This record gives sequence, C-alpha cells and structure tokens, in this order.
Amino acid sequence: MRLKCIVSYDGTNFSGYQVQPGKRTVQQEIEAALSRLHKNQFVRIHASGRTDAGVHAVGQVFHFDTDLTIPEEKWPYALNRFLPDDIVIQQSQYVDANFHARFDTTSKEYRYIISQQEIIDVFRRNYCYHYPYPLDLDAIKKASEHLCGTHDFSSFCVARTDVEDKVRTIYTIDLKKQGQELIFSFKGNGFLYNMVRILVGTLLDVGRGKIKTDEIPNIIAGRNRNLSGKTVPGHGLFLYKVSYDN
Repeated sequence: MRLKCIVSYDGTNFSGYQVQPGKRTVQQEIEAALSRLHKNQFVRIHASGRTDAGVHAVGQVFHFDTDLTIPEEKWPYALNRFLPDDIVIQQSQYVDANFHARFDTTSKEYRYIISQQEIIDVFRRNYCYHYPYPLDLDAIKKASEHLCGTHDFSSFCVARTDVEDKVRTIYTIDLKKQGQELIFSFKGNGFLYNMVRILVGTLLDVGRGKIKTDEIPNIIAGRNRNLSGKTVPGHGLFLYKVSYDN
C-alpha cells in the first residue's frame, strides 16, 4: 500500500532534506524511523521536493510503500515515536498506487519571513532574516506584479543548475506586515533551485531603491543571474504547503 504523509520540520540543525553522506538530513531521519517500524527493512521515501540547509517546512509531503496494516490515522503516532523532536508527521492517508508526491504536485506555497526589529530577537533568529532597513512596501508590491505569471526565471536561479527548462508560473506573491515582521508568500506551479530566496533578495533591493520597479521585466527578459538581487539566507524560508488535485 502507498501512504502519503505531511511532515513539518525545523531545518535549523539539518543539512537539508535530501540524504547526504555523513550529514544529518530530514530524509535520513524519516527513513531510519521507517526502518525501525519495518523491523530493519529499508524503506525509501519520495518527497514533493528538496529543501536546503536551514530551510524549514510546515507542509512537506512524501510518500512510501508499505506492507504494514496500520490504520492511516495511526501512522503519525507510530512514526513520531521514532523521530527526533525537530520532525513531526502531521497527517497521513493511503493513496492510489500511482500517486507520486513529486510528479503529481499542482502547486507549492513558500513563505519567507523578514524581521525588521532594530535588534534581532534571539528566539526568532533561526526562523527569520534580520533586515532592519526601511523598505518601500508599495514598490515591492508593484514589482511583485511583474513577477507573477509564466516566465523563464533564469535570472532567479543559481547559474550552475542543470535544469534546462526554467519556465515556471507564479500564481500569486503576497506581502503582509505582522508586528515587526514581513511575510512574503509565493504560490506557483514549481520553483527552481534558490528561486524564492533570489526573488526575495531582488524584492528587498526594490524596497531599498537599489532596483527600480520597472526594471523587473528587463531582469526577467535578460535571463542572467547577475541582473537580479542576492540570495537571502535559508533560515527565513518555509515550505508552507504542497497541493494536489486529490
């Protein structure tokens, strides 16, 4: 049987999601827990995508195949017993054998949190990017409108990526102020490596007046990483939600 799970994790002490030799990763911890449940039989999990070192997840999705007859609603309790405190299985359900957590994705939502406090809150330092500079939020929102839609986002991903097709669709970009924090929300059909972090860096440059709002279309058309803003740190980023047709 195939099981779909929604997992949350605090990425602070992980070298990312994907298994890496000699490093602590989310995938490795979940697979180790599944191995214990399956009497030391290895179980491979397949996720909706990877996250980098320090990046968090509220609603990461993965699937795996099992021959255990545990009721679907009991799987979170069974797995969480063997997982470290910084990973929590939130939901689980049995799905069709053809379901794939990565290839069946219809949209993803990422959120990025900026702290504008003059002095960073020590208790929030791992969950937001400290950026205590004045920002023109109206300019950021206008620039965001240019980024929405279907574009080649070559200017907004790492130059060394081996992905050939860099066309993606961003459905919405929202910016909300909550106390002394700014929360960016990006929803799209998919995102390139470091794309959200580069988009945020570019929008912050717009907010500081370093990039004009009407320059965004030219940056997109240029398809050159050197035209866009810097890559902001991973610890402010959250994979918030992954959506499917069913």
